[in-house]
Amino acid sequence: MTKKTDTEWKETLTPQQYQVLRRHGTEPAGSSSLNREKREGIFRCAGCGAELFDSDTKYESGSGWPSFYAPKSGAVATSTDTGHGMTRTEVHCAACEGHLGHVFPDGPEPTGLRYCMNGASLAFNEKK
Repeated sequence: MTKKTDTEWKETLTPQQYQVLRRHGTEPAGSSSLNREKREGIFRCAGCGAELFDSDTKYESGSGWPSFYAPKSGAVATSTDTGHGMTRTEVHCAACEGHLGHVFPDGPEPTGLRYCMNGASLAFNEKK
């Protein structure tokens, strides 16, 4: 697991990335350029660089956030989020525990899941 102090995270992340990854924030719907990303490649954790999602699992959910139907094996972990008056399944990076978003049971086949991720928590590397 990637261990950093809070000060180190603040020094290495943008204010928006820090708010999302370390403070469990949410970016405004539709604000991430990664919503429109269609190239082949890998979506990584913006905090530690761990590989999270292959581009072939990304789809347009209409939610306003980058959505995927499956993460890379062992890349993410989940926990129960009871904030905001509801119970949801939070998704975080298995390597650095950064908050990525939430997973919902309304996605496409083959998994039926929608990993609704904050674009600020992701970095994209195009396959060359």
